[in-house]
Amino acid sequence: MIEVKNLCKDYGSKKAVRNISFTAKDGEILGFLGPNGAGKSTTMNILTGYLSATSGQVLINGIDILEDPIEARKNIGYLPEIPPLYLDMTVDEYLNFVYDLKKCRLPKRSHLGEICELSKIEDVRKRVIRNLSKGYRQRVGLAQSLVGNPRVLVLDEPTVGLDPKQIIEIRSLIKKLGKNHTVILSSHILPEVQAVCDRITVIDNGQLIADDTAENLSRSLTSDRKLCVQIEGPVKEVKSLLSSISGAEAVYEGKTVEKNVVEYEIAAKEGYDIRREIFKRMSARNYPILLMRSSELTLEEIFLKLTTGDFYGENGGEK
Repeated sequence: MIEVKNLCKDYGSKKAVRNISFTAKDGEILGFLGPNGAGKSTTMNILTGYLSATSGQVLINGIDILEDPIEARKNIGYLPEIPPLYLDMTVDEYLNFVYDLKKCRLPKRSHLGEICELSKIEDVRKRVIRNLSKGYRQRVGLAQSLVGNPRVLVLDEPTVGLDPKQIIEIRSLIKKLGKNHTVILSSHILPEVQAVCDRITVIDNGQLIADDTAENLSRSLTSDRKLCVQIEGPVKEVKSLLSSISGAEAVYEGKTVEKNVVEYEIAAKEGYDIRREIFKRMSARNYPILLMRSSELTLEEIFLKLTTGDFYGENGGEK
């Protein structure tokens, strides 16, 4: 578990981090976001013990990283954006070096074997790191963060430079790791954060501006309660059925998607969930629902709304 309390970091008159407080619970994957220059990297460097704070407190599983950095770091596995690799070593030599450096006491052979299997680098263990692809180097970097089985993992841009297949594999691995570790994930690939993280923390200008689930942030940032549905059936009758739902405030006919399939936008009254009623009425008439989605903001839209006050789609584009 990570607890950050009233954290501040000053560089002379420049306040890089201003009174930030948040927690990451056991078994939680926390997305840590912020625009360039927001103080995100400074905060992560303080969390991992690379920087000291001007004031405030960081507890790693109850251990103050400023008062007892060595003991606190035993609980942290860190993957920086550029993995700290020794390119002239083989993968095995490097992981053995990290094992000794961390003074790990777990059975070396089986522990490193499990990490290599988990990171899917068994087939390159005897190869020199310099000769590996960027994708494999990233996996070796992730493997070193797992040495010693730390309770907390801090991952900074873990999928940068990877191809789509590798990104999916690393995402899957992070979700698996989140079951037994506290994970802080920083990434500029916002769909990745939305797919993997349980909760989102956003900082801007050194200050915490959001800390919640993506769903709750979406609801708090927009008053829209709209559903978009694509239904196959006679337009006049479908629209009449939708309009007669007690929780429906307004129904708008949209584009024709394909033959006899039209897209409708339905504005619901506050406090009403009309999805099940839509399904019941359409299925009773045998009118297939081909798509149904809510108007919840994407994480990209949430991020832009929080940091700039606008998002894609408003006033015809990005501001």
